[in-house]
Amino acid sequence: MKMIHEISDKKIGVIANEEPLVIEHLYKSFGGRKILDDFSLRLNSEENVVVLGKSGAGKSVLIKCVIGLLVPDEGSIKVYGKDVVGIGKHELDRLRTTIGFLFQGNALYDSMSVRENLEFPLRRHWIKITENEVNDMILDALENVNLVHTVNMMPAELSGGMQKRIALARTMILKPKIILYDEPTTGLDPVTAREIDELILKLQEKYHTSSIIISHDMNCVKTTANRIVLLLDGKCYTEGTYQELEHSQDLKIKQFFE
Repeated sequence: MKMIHEISDKKIGVIANEEPLVIEHLYKSFGGRKILDDFSLRLNSEENVVVLGKSGAGKSVLIKCVIGLLVPDEGSIKVYGKDVVGIGKHELDRLRTTIGFLFQGNALYDSMSVRENLEFPLRRHWIKITENEVNDMILDALENVNLVHTVNMMPAELSGGMQKRIALARTMILKPKIILYDEPTTGLDPVTAREIDELILKLQEKYHTSSIIISHDMNCVKTTANRIVLLLDGKCYTEGTYQELEHSQDLKIKQFFE
C-alpha cells in the first residue's frame, strides 16, 4: 500500500509540507441564491473538522466543490498545494486518488458484489496494480471494517450498517490522505451510528488521515470532531472545539447544542 502513496505523490505533485486542504474565499450560487459566500477553511494534518450548519446551508455543496463534482463561482481549493479549481480532468482524476468521499447514501452498486464494488475505484484509476495486489487491497479494506466474510455477498444481503461499512471500505481502499464524510451516520440506529463514529476515529489514527465531516448528528459531532466549523449564511460564522461552542452564549451557536 505504501507503493501507491509513493507513486501518487510523485505523479500528481503533492507537496509533503503543504497543508492537506486550504479553501479560500469560496463563492457558489444556484439561480441567484448564494450558497457559499466568501467561505474559507483550513484543514490541518491528521485533523477531523466537522462542518455544522442547518439543512440547505451549503455543507454538501462545499465538499462536492472540494472533490470537483461542482465548480465554484470564485475562490480557490488547494489540496496539498494543488488547486482543484480549473485543473484539467486528467489531473483532477489523479488528484482524487488522495481524497476519499463517503457518500451519504453509500452509492454502492446493487448489481455488483462487495468485491466488485471495492474493485471499482481500483479499475478506474490510473494506478497500475497486479491482480494479487487488487485482492490484497480488497481484503485489507474489508478487514479494516471487520467485514471480510462479506466479500462475495451482494449489497441487498447486508444491513444498513454493513452497507455503510462497505462504502467506507471502498472509500479507504486507495489509502486517501483526505476523507470527506457526507452525513456518515444518517439513517442508522444509535448503536450502529456509534460504531461508525468509532470506525472514523480508528481510521484516522491508523492512516493519519485528515477529514471533513458533514453531520447533523450531535453525537457524531462530539465523538469525531477535533474542531467544528459553523457554516451560516454561506460563511464560516465561527469555529472551535465542541466544548468551546457548547458553552457559547451566542444564540446562533446555542441552537445547535440545545
